[in-house]
Amino acid sequence: MKIRVLILFAGCLGSLITATHTLQTDQAILYSNFADRPSVKRVAVIGAGSAGSSAAHYLRKYSDDLAMPINITIFERNAYIGGRSTTVNAYDDPLKPVELGASIFVEVNRNLVQAAKEFNLSTSSLSHVRTRLGNDAPILGVWNGKEFVVTQSAGNSWWNNAKLLWKYGLAPIRTMRLMRGTVSKFFSMYDEPCFPFADLTQVAYDLGLTAVTAVTGEQYLREHGIADLFAREIIQASTRVNYAQNLPLIHGLETMVCMATDGAMAVEGGNWQMFEGMVQASRADVRLQTQVTALDELENGTYLVRSVATDSATAAQDRQEELFDTIILAAPYQFSNITINSPLAHVPDKIPYVTLHVTLFASPHLLSPAAFNLPPGQAVPQIILTTLPADEPASARPDGVGSPGFFSISLLQPTTNDRHSPPRPEYLYKIFSPDRVNATFLSRILGLDRTSDLAEDDDDDELVAADDVSWLYRKVWQSYPYEYPRVTFEKLRLSGARRGNGIWYTAGIESLISTMETSSLMGMNVARLIADEWVEEGEEEEKVRGLWR
Repeated sequence: MKIRVLILFAGCLGSLITATHTLQTDQAILYSNFADRPSVKRVAVIGAGSAGSSAAHYLRKYSDDLAMPINITIFERNAYIGGRSTTVNAYDDPLKPVELGASIFVEVNRNLVQAAKEFNLSTSSLSHVRTRLGNDAPILGVWNGKEFVVTQSAGNSWWNNAKLLWKYGLAPIRTMRLMRGTVSKFFSMYDEPCFPFADLTQVAYDLGLTAVTAVTGEQYLREHGIADLFAREIIQASTRVNYAQNLPLIHGLETMVCMATDGAMAVEGGNWQMFEGMVQASRADVRLQTQVTALDELENGTYLVRSVATDSATAAQDRQEELFDTIILAAPYQFSNITINSPLAHVPDKIPYVTLHVTLFASPHLLSPAAFNLPPGQAVPQIILTTLPADEPASARPDGVGSPGFFSISLLQPTTNDRHSPPRPEYLYKIFSPDRVNATFLSRILGLDRTSDLAEDDDDDELVAADDVSWLYRKVWQSYPYEYPRVTFEKLRLSGARRGNGIWYTAGIESLISTMETSSLMGMNVARLIADEWVEEGEEEEKVRGLWR
C-alpha cells in the first residue's frame, strides 16, 4: 500500500545488509533420511499475499533440503495472487497495468529483492518513472491545506538537500542517523541466532525494538533531538502517505521505517509477480476464489478444513472438506471470516485497521495550480504529500487527515487514451484518502468549471464529464493497522501440540512493521519453524526406533 517516495535525501542511505540466509547444509545432510519416510506432510496455507506466498515458497525450499515429502495447498478467496499487492488495467487495457495496492519496495528488502532476481523480474526506480513525465513540475511538494511548505525538483539532489539543511538545520542528518541505527536492529531478525524466532514479542524485546514501539513517533523524534518543524513537515508527510497516520499516533519504529527510502523500486508490470513466482516455485495446489469457512481440530491432531469455491462465470459454489496436518493462517484473523470449532491456545486481538480509499483515474488535464493556491501557470508538484499546519491538532478528525482532506495525490505517469477518437495523451493519477473522493474534489484539483454546481457530498462519478476524467477506478482497503504504541505482539502459534502441526499465524508482525517485506519475512520464519519441528520430530522417531532394534 505504500507509495514510498525517493525524494528525501536521495543517495544518503547505504545498504544496511546484503547477506542472504540459507538453511544450514549440515542440517540438510544430517536429516536426508527423511526421504525414506512414507509420511507426507499436508500443509494448508490460507491467503496468497506476501506472507502466504512466502510461507509456501520457503517451506518448499526447506522441505526439499530435508528431503521431506510435503503437499502444500493454498486457499485464496480472491481471484488473484498477491493480496494487497495487485494491479488493475487502465482503460481496461491489459497492456496498461497500474498498481492498486503495495506500490514500492526498497533495496534493503532482502526477500523481495531476492525474489525479483530469482524469478527474472525487471524492476524500475521511481526516479525513472518521473523522468518519463517530461514536464518541469517539481517532483514533490508537501501541502498543509493552505500552502506547500516544501518542494523538491527532479535531478538536483544536492540542491534539494541544501534547501533542507538551510531550513531545518541538522535535523535531516540526525534523522538519517537515527533511522539507520533503529532499522538496522530489525535486520537481525533474518539471521541466526534470532532467526527463526518463535516469539515476536521476545525477539523485538531482545533487539531493543520494543523501546521504539513503546513511544509515538513524535516522542521518539523529540527524545533524539529532531526539531518539531522537520518532524511535522517532512517526517509526518511520510507517515501519512505510507500509513495514513500522524506522528502523535504512530509508533516510533514505523516512523523510522517510513524514512528508509533508499533504492525505491517496483516490478515492471506489477509487484504481485514476485508472489506469483513464489507460489509457482512452491509447487502448491492453488485454489483461487476459494474461501475457507471453518477449521476443526480432530482428536489425532489433524485439521478438517471446510472451504467454498466459487465459479466466477456461473457463481456456482463447490463445498469441500479436506484433512491437513498444518495450517498457516496468512491473513489477519479478524478479517478471515473463518469459524474455528476448536479452542485456540491464543486468539489474536481484534485491532483497528486503517480504511483507505484508493482512487485511480486518467485525465488529459494536469493538476490545477488554483486548487493549491499557486499563481496561474505555475506547475503543481507531481507528487503531493500532506501534513498539518502548526496550529491544527492531529486529532481534529478521527482519521487524522485534517485540513488537506487527503493523504496524497500522485501523477503516476503519462499515457495514451486509445479509446478516444483520435487517441490522445493523458495522465494517470492516484489518490489516497480516508473518504470516497467525490466529483467536487476531482473537479477542483483538475480546475474544471463545474465545481460550484456540485454538492460537497456528491459522489456521482458521472457529474465529471468523461472528456475530463476518461477512466476511474476505486478501491477501499483495510490497508494496515493503526500502529499505536505497544510492546507485545501476537503469538505465532495459535494451537497445536504436535511437532510442526497446528495453526500458525503471520499477521501479528503488521503491528510491528507493516510492509510487503516484513510479511514475507514472517512467512519465511513460520516456514522455518515448521521445518525445524519436523526435524525434531524425525529425531525423536529415530530414537524410538533405536530402542526397538
